[in-house]
Amino acid sequence: FFFTSSFRVFCLLGDGESSEGAVWEAMAFASYYKLDNLVAIFDVNRLGQSEAAPLQHKTEIYRKRCEAFGWNTYVHDGHSVEELCKAFWEAAQVKDRPTAIIAKTFKGKGIPDVEDKDNWHGKPIPKDKVESVLGTIQGRIKSSKLLCPELPAEDAPQVDITGIKMPSPPAYKLGSKIATRKAYGVALAKLGQSCSRLVALDGDTKNSTFSDHFKKEFPDRFIECFIAEQNMVSVAMGCATRDRTVVFVSTFAAFLSRAYDQIRMGAISQSNINLSGSHCGVSIGEDGPSQMALEDLAMFRAIPTCTVFYPSDGVSTEHAVELAANTKGICFIRTSRPETPVIYPAEEKFEVGQAKVIRQSKTDRVTVIGAGVTLHEALTAAEELAKEGINIRVIDPFTIKPLDRATILASARATGGHVITVEDHYREGGIGEAVSAALAEKPKITVHRLAVSGIPRSGKPTELLDLFGISAKCIIAAVKSTFAN
Repeated sequence: FFFTSSFRVFCLLGDGESSEGAVWEAMAFASYYKLDNLVAIFDVNRLGQSEAAPLQHKTEIYRKRCEAFGWNTYVHDGHSVEELCKAFWEAAQVKDRPTAIIAKTFKGKGIPDVEDKDNWHGKPIPKDKVESVLGTIQGRIKSSKLLCPELPAEDAPQVDITGIKMPSPPAYKLGSKIATRKAYGVALAKLGQSCSRLVALDGDTKNSTFSDHFKKEFPDRFIECFIAEQNMVSVAMGCATRDRTVVFVSTFAAFLSRAYDQIRMGAISQSNINLSGSHCGVSIGEDGPSQMALEDLAMFRAIPTCTVFYPSDGVSTEHAVELAANTKGICFIRTSRPETPVIYPAEEKFEVGQAKVIRQSKTDRVTVIGAGVTLHEALTAAEELAKEGINIRVIDPFTIKPLDRATILASARATGGHVITVEDHYREGGIGEAVSAALAEKPKITVHRLAVSGIPRSGKPTELLDLFGISAKCIIAAVKSTFAN
């Protein structure tokens, strides 16, 4: 539908690979959406990498499994070009169901001492046997006729997904409260008005990520992927191929850990997809640790092509969505559950890799860097400290990757080399480590990190921020401790 062209999709799978749960997530998805232009070819050659695959050559079991998932299924000799051509033609006649072709093959077919033998996976033929093997293969070729398959029709319409802009500035008033997860949903629907090629996916969390705002306005461009995050990310990469659509994927940030293999492979494939992870950190409160994303910044910082956005209010969230839509590579937007005040005016400008110094004076003694919920805790701490005559500088990094090293370094030097980072994330791989790495080679700068330690528990957000040392009270104590030491 999103491509509006006549092409068909062919996916070749190994039999060993079909042990992966992601394969069956995709099988369920394809039959649910009646993707009759999709053909999956299972190369059932019996052998895995180190031993036989679980089902070996039991092609009838493969057939029954595929049929149980709602696929039109054929079993054929995978070495017979005639049988395969017939199966491809028959698949094209089937409506409202994808087709699976179970192709029985033998690894190393026709090569003496190699065919259907263990321990040849990924290995070259020994040099002393190459000529003999080539002779055997060439002797099996019965025709020298050059085959020229017909090229697919290039009938997809031209599209332009560059330079996407919001139709209007943010509508939030300073001081009003909104959760960044909700601001994300509002921004997504708003951007959809400007770009007819914008597509949104969710994993049955749309009423929590607020991507349902987009679905209500553009139901034909919303894909419900259900609780199958590996497949959801794969579908997103498929939608984004050939620069045909701008894709946004939404779910709880914790659940994206299931799809990390697909995300890293997307980076290797230079895919352009945008992922929004909500419900980050202990600040989600009573839902408990299974829902709390506390390692997501580490995950996405490690992806080579990834830009990591961490907006802290409604205005910056709207800009993060717009910037992500226009940024190449993989983008991750981290959003929070609690409602927080809007701190930026509607006309504020944002750029990738540009931090905001949102509180400063000539007498600042410490630089405090926070994001999301902890930025607001830092601002509260600054207010309380100011009453005692202690001024601190507060920085909103906006993007954790790339990090605005220049702004952070300048502020660190202006505050005597004293830096405190505070984050609703584990210590490993988060904001504190990013800042420490950025300042590592600079003399006379000390970074003190406040972050979640240990496995969290269910509780009220304010209680958990205190318990894990990332609340305003804990920031105040850390600032005073800096002077004491």
